Amino acid sequence: MKSKKIKLLALFISFLGLTTAATAQKNYALDAKCTFTVLGTSTLHDWEMKSSTASGSAVIKVENSKITDIDAISITLLAESVKSEKTSMDKVAYKTLKTDTQKNIKYVLKAAEKVNETTWTLTGIYTIAGVAKELKTTAKATYSNGLINIQGTNKITFTQFGMKSPTAMLGTIKTGEDLTLNFNINFK
Repeated sequence: MKSKKIKLLALFISFLGLTTAATAQKNYALDAKCTFTVLGTSTLHDWEMKSSTASGSAVIKVENSKITDIDAISITLLAESVKSEKTSMDKVAYKTLKTDTQKNIKYVLKAAEKVNETTWTLTGIYTIAGVAKELKTTAKATYSNGLINIQGTNKITFTQFGMKSPTAMLGTIKTGEDLTLNFNINFK
């Protein structure tokens, strides 16, 4: 009888341990499989710049394979890792981003609100060209096999971050004021 009680107690403690582990918050590191894209327009053509180089971390709670809480996200992107298909365009972009003194683009989460099963409203501080702004982002967050994927989009302007819209060829080519920032990031 005593043996059965001990086994039952051990099973109960084991169950509690598994339940706690399944619902505990966990620290995640940014995975190498991430994409950051900046989309814009100009008087000549639409353009795109991309980076897949960043570092970061997150504190996220997963319960029964579903994200139940996002407590922290911090991402740092080397500004000169953002590239187009033309080095001349990259040079203009880096001048606009002030990469001589502002080496990084940063994001730090302030708050996360769950909208539905996979949709979240993330409020965070973007620091671009040395200017920090709080923005809300609607993002899709999913969990699968130990990997958390977060995808979202933000619309910003150059002036919002203290930058001038770039020009080229003595001002004959002008960049539009509006930019779209897309991200598809993974934490593991």
